[in-house]
Amino acid sequence: MTNVTRLPGTAEHHWTWQERAACRDLGTDRFFHPAGERGEDRAVRDEAAREVCALCPVQVECLRHALRVQEPYGVWGGLTEEERRALYARDAC
Repeated sequence: MTNVTRLPGTAEHHWTWQERAACRDLGTDRFFHPAGERGEDRAVRDEAAREVCALCPVQVECLRHALRVQEPYGVWGGLTEEERRALYARDAC
């Protein structure tokens, strides 16, 4: 679960970057895996999400947000949850 104490608050300027996100109208299926998804199916879905992120005008803001709040699920800013966890672990050392 997302640690909501790290969320930036309700001030609109903290969230306006989301209005410009390439994923805004695509739904969540491409970015969040269903329970139990593994192997090639997951790799294909993650790659489809990364392709959207690669062209996104707010990729940096999205990733910055995900890292700041330690978003536990999905592809954010082009990184999967496993890749973000690896960064947290590396930074903790």
